Amino acid sequence: MSELARRLLSIVEQGGYPLYDQLYQKAGYQVTMVETMRKAVAAIKKQQPDMIVAEFNYQSDFRDRTSSLETLLASVQKYPDTRVVVFYDRENADKLKRLLAVCKVHSILAYPIDEDALASALA
Repeated sequence: MSELARRLLSIVEQGGYPLYDQLYQKAGYQVTMVETMRKAVAAIKKQQPDMIVAEFNYQSDFRDRTSSLETLLASVQKYPDTRVVVFYDRENADKLKRLLAVCKVHSILAYPIDEDALASALA
């Protein structure tokens, strides 16, 4: 992969869906995968990605947030050129909608992920 390749950070906290590394690479991204938002925030500070793909996992036990995705989006605000794609469960759409009222993302995709829609979001 060329040093000039765009960088994509894939955050797979819960998973349960296919990994899309080949699709990301086909779209021209060099992929880094992490399993926690804490590691993601650290990775962003080291090297700003062009694209981030993350999960919205609603967590009712958080007192002041809906999910750890809020922490990530707060960190990404410093990098206006970084785009974020969010995967979510349709049952949590209303909670995600509240988050999106205050945080901007490039694209949201409901499970099961449509690969054509993902490829389009990556373009």
